[in-house]
Amino acid sequence: LSAYARQFLEQMSKPEVESIEGLSPAIAIEQRTVSKNPRSTVGTTTEIYDHLRLLYARIGEPFCYRCGKPISSQTVQEMTDRVLALGEGARAQILGPVVRGRKGEYQKELHDFRRQGFVRARIDGEIRDLADEISLSKKRKHDIDLIVDRLTVKESARSRIAESIETALEMADGLVLIDAGPGKGEWLLSESSACVDCGISFPEIAPRLFSFNSPHGACQRCDGLGTQETFDPVRIVPDDTRSLSGGAIEPWGARRMPRYYTQLLASLAAHLGIDTETPWRSLPRKARDAILFGTGTALVPFSFERSDGTEQVKRPWDGVIGELARRSNESGEAIRDDLRRYTSPGACPECKGARVRLEARSIRVGGLGIHELARFSIARASEFLEGLTLAPMQQTIAERILKEIRERLSFLSDVGLDYLTLDRASASLSGGEGQRIRLATQVGSSLMGVLYILDEPSIGLH
Repeated sequence: LSAYARQFLEQMSKPEVESIEGLSPAIAIEQRTVSKNPRSTVGTTTEIYDHLRLLYARIGEPFCYRCGKPISSQTVQEMTDRVLALGEGARAQILGPVVRGRKGEYQKELHDFRRQGFVRARIDGEIRDLADEISLSKKRKHDIDLIVDRLTVKESARSRIAESIETALEMADGLVLIDAGPGKGEWLLSESSACVDCGISFPEIAPRLFSFNSPHGACQRCDGLGTQETFDPVRIVPDDTRSLSGGAIEPWGARRMPRYYTQLLASLAAHLGIDTETPWRSLPRKARDAILFGTGTALVPFSFERSDGTEQVKRPWDGVIGELARRSNESGEAIRDDLRRYTSPGACPECKGARVRLEARSIRVGGLGIHELARFSIARASEFLEGLTLAPMQQTIAERILKEIRERLSFLSDVGLDYLTLDRASASLSGGEGQRIRLATQVGSSLMGVLYILDEPSIGLH
């Protein structure tokens, strides 16, 4: 109970009974409006998103966001188990990939390896004895893999395998190459969550990485809101019957248009081959886009009348929106407030509305990132999770988490909300939808022997 409620309990006399049985603890579900916080979504309100964060942190598979290849980080123990899984009697080589696709002669490095006791190395695919004179072209890219150990796989060799893997990891900055023999290929393993080709490292994969309400997981561009105020073409040109000279560009023509903008638009119109007296709606689409969004890298000749003559300038045109954005960034608060009338919230250009940072979007379960699953409706998310196929170890880890998520999704479907998406903003829900979500959150926790008291349950709860 709250401190406010407890103060009344202390004023009441204790009942003259020895015991009370069969009285269930009560939970009152009040009728409140849904949260207007822009960070609150259906997923966070129902706690489904919190469980999804845990699921992705525990069984999510990271993929390099540059080359798209899977990234795996493993402990020495897991690497050892993988070698032992080759079976008794199998032959394996443990190598340290010290140089991967880099130019150089590497005379000093080869000498150091020899001094540290290494006998052989695989250089550009060829086994070479380090005692020999090895000459490499400094203009070509080379691969050098130190041969740390060659062994027959058996359980009694577990400690030897682990020691060899540790040596390879130490020599190759956290990488180890396992040659499983003919027909079985090679495995490049990493002890850190990093792409072995691009060198991209992932931060610690923890639930906070997937939280758009945490600085560890939020998109840095929009701060986890998924939207950003951007200049809106419809607000910049509210009346398309006006011409450029008649003040079609509202921020420049709401009052008497400054001479600078008159000359700027005249030069732009001459470059695009249009008339400044033509109504905006009659201008070609290509010309309107060039005026608003710019001409890219193409140089536009501008002519400005000065007191000391005419100034001719050739420069790229960033568009009216680019000019307004620059003015907003360089001006004081008063001008920024004035220009805010011409903006409207749009999807963040970096995360495209996903809210979470790039690394979090690159971790997948069943081929989907957490932001993609959050865009599913509750009905579709239920289908996806029911049909999710996991490896035995992943299944063991995820079993309890998936049970919690499925129960909550099922209850939301039962109260008729299976059409809502998990990333739907709470502020956009109706009163009835908010009530049913609150009911699903409470009753969906499956507490036994609890009495629920609903305030005006008929509102949206039928």
